[in-house]
Amino acid sequence: MTFELTQEYLDHIRQLIDAGDDVTLQAELGELYPADISGILYQTDIEPARYILNLLNKETGAEILANLDENDRINLLKTFSSEEIAPFINEMDSDDAVDLLNEQPIRVREEVIALLEDREQARFILDLLHYDDDVAGGLMQKELIKINVNLTVNACIEEIRQQAEDVENVYAIYVVDDLGKLLGLVSLKKIVLARKTAKIADIYEDDVVFVETYRPADEVAEVMRRYDLDAIPVVNVQQRLLGRITIDDVVDLITEQAEEDLQAISGLSGEVEEDDSIWARAKVQLPWLVVGAVGSLLAATVINGFQSELGKIAALAAFIPIIGSTGGNVGIQTSSLILQTLSDSSGLSVTLAKRLFRTLLVALINGLVVGLIAGLYTLLIGEPRLFFVVACSLLSVVMLASFMGTVTPLLLDRIGINPAVASGPFITTANDLIGIGVYFLIAQWLLAEL
Repeated sequence: MTFELTQEYLDHIRQLIDAGDDVTLQAELGELYPADISGILYQTDIEPARYILNLLNKETGAEILANLDENDRINLLKTFSSEEIAPFINEMDSDDAVDLLNEQPIRVREEVIALLEDREQARFILDLLHYDDDVAGGLMQKELIKINVNLTVNACIEEIRQQAEDVENVYAIYVVDDLGKLLGLVSLKKIVLARKTAKIADIYEDDVVFVETYRPADEVAEVMRRYDLDAIPVVNVQQRLLGRITIDDVVDLITEQAEEDLQAISGLSGEVEEDDSIWARAKVQLPWLVVGAVGSLLAATVINGFQSELGKIAALAAFIPIIGSTGGNVGIQTSSLILQTLSDSSGLSVTLAKRLFRTLLVALINGLVVGLIAGLYTLLIGEPRLFFVVACSLLSVVMLASFMGTVTPLLLDRIGINPAVASGPFITTANDLIGIGVYFLIAQWLLAEL
């Protein structure tokens, strides 16, 4: 049954904390999943959250800390001493432990590592600390099961039993040689079905997908997506097996990248949360708002330059909004499709010329339909002189916006700039400006005889 966090339940938990009824509180929290308890912590102040975390067993507390949002985790752990943090680190996977420790001051980080009872965990953490967050080495965890290729199946089962104590999820058994070089993998099914005296060398698969420690994180995510992997081994340049990356870490990465792209598309110049300070929120929203304001002022300048046309037919002003909004919408739609293609490397084989041809063909159809509808409207309001002006303008605007929505993200991607930024206010503002300019130029040309 799905847990639903209500205000009544939160009030009940707060009452138990205030009363110091640890027995009842432990019993009730013990019935919840760690993710549900995390939801409670998000809705409480620091002190009650600290109280709850200290009341739980360390394994559950470690899972909760590993899944908390970074800012909430940092604020919560500020109230903990190094001695209080260390027991949670002992229970975490090495990759989660490194993420948490990297958020702490250097002094706290070093104190916690020194206090760890599990010295193998301490060694794993020290191995991972020198990798950047955005490469495979920074994503991997050291906990895995590996066996020597020369073992028999019977000896392999004993080895698995010993190593599995520290491994939460067993996706595959990795096979290495005497130097620790990755040779392949063997499934649990094969091990169970094989004769006890059979050699691992005779049953393992040498066709294994792996990544090197220096591979970019987004490349790792793409490899796992392409081959539908639950986990992928990580090796160094000598092909020695160092760790593995599991699907939950990749899902977190993909979610984070999607949030960043959404903020970029929305015109936010940096990461922002709803509960950030007023100045912090204003600072990330302001740059693109300024760009949009400048674009609108330039569009106003363009309109001002065609006062004579407006003087001849005042109804021209009534169609300015549809020209601007249509261009912006088409630009966003087209660039969004391009961003989807860029995120899927399987679509990168399409040439720019072919992509442009298909985009402009679609734009031609859309432009003709939208232009015809708007043109017919000019007849309904009694302005037949504007039929061709509005129809031709919308056709032109749709074609130009489609061109810009295709080329701009591709060019930004080519020069190493996040193409998501092209899908926000930049394209919208640029298309507004170009669309209005095209509209009045066409009006000036077609209405020259008036």
